[in-house]
Amino acid sequence: MAATTRVLGSKSPDCFQYRDPNSWICLTELASDVVVEVGEVSFNLHKFPLINRSSTLQKLITESSSTATTTSDDGKPCTLHLDDLPGGPIAFELAAKFCYDVRFELNAANVVPLRCAAEHLGMAGEGNLVDHAESYFHRDVLSSWDATVRALQACDGADGEVLPLAEDLLLVPRCIESLASKACTDPTLFGWPMVENYTARSSVDGAAAPPVMWNGISTSGKPRSPGAGWWYRQASSLRLPVYKRLISEMRSRGMSPEGIAGSLTHYARRHLSGLNRRDAVSGDASDTAAAPSDDVVGEQRVLLEEIVALLPAEKGVTATRFLLGMLRTATVLHAGPACRDVLEARAGEQLEEATLEDLLIPNTGYSSETLYDVDCVLRMLEQFLLSNTTAYGADGRSPEITADEVPSGELMPASTVARLVDGYLAEVGTDASLKSTKFQQIAALVPDYARSLDDGLYRAIDIFLKAHPWLTESEKEQLCRLMNCQKLSLEACTHAAQNERLPLRVVVQVLFFEQLRLRTTMARWFFVADNNAVVDQGSPSSRQKSCDELDFTAASEDNNYDDDEVLVYTPGNSDQQESAMSVEEIRQRVVELEDECSGMRQEMHRLGKPKGALGRLFRKLGIGGGGRPSQQQPRLPSSGAEKRSRFLDLGC
Repeated sequence: MAATTRVLGSKSPDCFQYRDPNSWICLTELASDVVVEVGEVSFNLHKFPLINRSSTLQKLITESSSTATTTSDDGKPCTLHLDDLPGGPIAFELAAKFCYDVRFELNAANVVPLRCAAEHLGMAGEGNLVDHAESYFHRDVLSSWDATVRALQACDGADGEVLPLAEDLLLVPRCIESLASKACTDPTLFGWPMVENYTARSSVDGAAAPPVMWNGISTSGKPRSPGAGWWYRQASSLRLPVYKRLISEMRSRGMSPEGIAGSLTHYARRHLSGLNRRDAVSGDASDTAAAPSDDVVGEQRVLLEEIVALLPAEKGVTATRFLLGMLRTATVLHAGPACRDVLEARAGEQLEEATLEDLLIPNTGYSSETLYDVDCVLRMLEQFLLSNTTAYGADGRSPEITADEVPSGELMPASTVARLVDGYLAEVGTDASLKSTKFQQIAALVPDYARSLDDGLYRAIDIFLKAHPWLTESEKEQLCRLMNCQKLSLEACTHAAQNERLPLRVVVQVLFFEQLRLRTTMARWFFVADNNAVVDQGSPSSRQKSCDELDFTAASEDNNYDDDEVLVYTPGNSDQQESAMSVEEIRQRVVELEDECSGMRQEMHRLGKPKGALGRLFRKLGIGGGGRPSQQQPRLPSSGAEKRSRFLDLGC
């Protein structure tokens, strides 16, 4: 439950008044006989109340009185200096009010400075200030999460005066142990409401929510169950040294790696400026003139390296998006190589969870040539392939992912990374400074079985060729060897056949494989039709029905019926009719491809008769001779052996 405040003293606080410049005075019937200076603030007080409660002040007043008697100071108030008092003037004001029995409030924010000041002033003993502060700290503060956080923040103040004595009095370790024990325990075990932040105080149309009865007590909030990260926000308000001790204590008490990673993520997003990509972009546009100082950059760099050192080592615990965001920030802050190596290795192990936007890490090196850090992505891809080696890679098997099937669970990460790499290459390929060798290194790392289609790789190569028009023909052919022309879709083949940026040899290969695919598809349909005809001819009734419903046509160069007969089912079942229509469309596409090949042959003859391997390739395709191309329907391969022999003759 939330810590309550405790009121000490019985007199009205009006007797203590603040007067300029920087002085306090206690209004009583007696004149002030002692002045206590704490920093720049002076307190005009009386000796007797102070001597009665504080042994330290008693000693100082006695020494000051002896000195005044020796020097004959004419009864002026003695002056005491307490410049090293923990908590400063605010803590001494409360201690002075306690000495005068003036009413003041003890809460989680001031109990630690007051406890340290009381220890420094020697206000120990039963019923004294040390006793009251210690009792309140133990019973009320440590039992509440919110109060413990506020007390720990007071220990780790910006001035740093309280922390050393708070460590000696074991106030900081007790706060850390209390927070760690509560964070590692189910929050519902503490009863509702354990955390003030998770007690909803919502209102409807500006009106306060109706009170809720809990254990017979009327409350103004509505209970709701805290999530697993209910403690992230308040823990992130601590300074880094205390926060590191809190995380270490939680880890020793069995906090899950997911909880540790979630808290570190929240802490980094709160304290690292520019971690979010959107914030970094807006900051670059607005703060161009006012760049951060070297001290700020150094503090941010140290903070990032400390957070990376605290991250759990388990795979999949930390989000890949957060790791890549930290890597981008580390690059901008010029963090150490060890820090960046850790981030690259952990992000590479789970690269399948990344997005294209996450991989676009700017290259901030002074000697950098490319816009994005391509070498970083190359190292992460190598780490992914190293840590995701599966069984089929170990025994030499190479599974294939076809375009018609969903990759299995074993192949899904590789397939996802393949699409991610293709998109990344298309994005960085527009950079004219990117070398062709670096492009090939990244593309070649992805295994061939990870791609069901090479359309994405073809698009990346086409973009790279467009941005690098000065490449030689041999360099273009080397790039095109990265893709498998047999794994291009019909749309990609159509585009490649008309792409002037591709080498001629590649265009011919694309046309050949597309024609081969269409011929194979037609042969498959014809084979099914032939089998159906044989089955239908098995019985007299079937033969009679086939004579009534089937129409046979044949296409042959000799106008004779042979093994290349084509059966077309004209009436009858709708599915068979759609199949027949598909055959006609495929036949038309084959004719169009042969016309394109004939046009290419004529163009080559205008430039000169092809020689060498390219000429043999044209002759194998049947377009190497003179004269007009034949307009007759091409003869289909009669067997699979003939197709394989043609394929081997092409050398593809």
